[in-house]
Amino acid sequence: MLTTAATAQFLPPTQAPVARVRIDTGALRGSSADGVTAFKGIPFAAPPVGALRWRAPQPIANWSGERDATRYGHDCMQLPFPSDAAPLGTPPAEDCLYANVWKPAGNARALPVMVWIYGGGFVNGGSSPPTYSGAPLARKGIVVVSFNYRIGRFGTFAHPQLTKADPDRGLLANYGYMDQLAALRWVKRNIAEFGGDPGNVTIIGESAGGMSVHALLTSPLAVGLFEKAVIQSGRASPGPSLADAEAIGVNFAKSKGIADSDPGALAKLRALPADLVVDGLNLASMATPRGRKSTYTGPIVDGRIAVDPVAAYREGRFSKMPVMLGATSNDIGGSDGYMIVGARNAAQALAQAHVPAYYYRFSYVATSARDASPKGAGHATDIPFFFDTADVKYGAQTSPTDRAAARTASDYLVNFVKRGDPNDASLTTWPRYSSKDAEMLDLDAKGGATLVSDTP
Repeated sequence: MLTTAATAQFLPPTQAPVARVRIDTGALRGSSADGVTAFKGIPFAAPPVGALRWRAPQPIANWSGERDATRYGHDCMQLPFPSDAAPLGTPPAEDCLYANVWKPAGNARALPVMVWIYGGGFVNGGSSPPTYSGAPLARKGIVVVSFNYRIGRFGTFAHPQLTKADPDRGLLANYGYMDQLAALRWVKRNIAEFGGDPGNVTIIGESAGGMSVHALLTSPLAVGLFEKAVIQSGRASPGPSLADAEAIGVNFAKSKGIADSDPGALAKLRALPADLVVDGLNLASMATPRGRKSTYTGPIVDGRIAVDPVAAYREGRFSKMPVMLGATSNDIGGSDGYMIVGARNAAQALAQAHVPAYYYRFSYVATSARDASPKGAGHATDIPFFFDTADVKYGAQTSPTDRAAARTASDYLVNFVKRGDPNDASLTTWPRYSSKDAEMLDLDAKGGATLVSDTP
């Protein structure tokens, strides 16, 4: 529960108003500013280092005293991608399983909860970028949570010796997905202490985060962890098998001089410095060069943590709940690319299963970016508008139209988080998607919202 007890220990003085909360692992000290209380860098699992590299997330040990929760923890280990839509705000490290919470200042209880899952192709990304701040949305009356999950070869890795050891009883390879599940379980256990309602949780992800939402909607292990979902530019697609991933893991080990027949291969792999595990992998380099063997795989289909989401939607084997989903107008591949087509296909599959689906296209381009983006809104450019952080993204170049577009997009999102329906009397009415009329909401180039037909 939130408390005013002054029990600070071993903490430096801070000029920001302090806030305190006690969760299941100990006491936290956050800060309040501009109507929002924030707690950052909260560990939700043990550091996945040393012998815990390539293990399911393990419980975090309780701490004594009061933990400083005023700064982000490290984003997960990676080679940062300088052209990413939202550059990292911390140095990456293996010790990275931290969550952040923003809530309206005050003592309101049972507030709706939104949990953000970042994108980055499963090889880049983190929760610290300034445009991912949950403060503007918290001012609209919700609790916002973000967290880090392992990426690259730390997030997905398989090897015959890992499979043989199997210390987590079949929980193999999909370590990033396991982190997401662990974070959602942490939310269910603790969010009430921050004023959130554990029975009204919405997950939202963009790009790889959107793909993660598809995985969570169809994962047998995620049932009951959330009540609504938002998918931004994330297609539903199957992944390789465990056997395929093991072969790729053997390729990586061999590239480091570690033979698959070496009985100490697993120990040697865990002893590799983190930067050698990254080995130059990021969004710019993740494609396997012609003539070379692949040494990295994204999330796999194992039937337990992750299933084939396309088949699961077709067969009705998924958590049926309200879903808001869409893509940007000039998303990857353009109008015929897999992001726009994937969003359309998912909307159709959900509608056919009689699930409330709210389908959109984001067409707005920031005033200062229009000369560089004549074909429309590019991949990931919608995030600062849904998060209402356009001022953070565009700084002094932010126009009144940018701010209006951000208010509109974020209001739809917050309404959906609160009630599972994005509508209110001040906004253009957004009906549920129906394959019969194929209408979608266009967050349009003028900064408003209009209903249009989604014609391929």
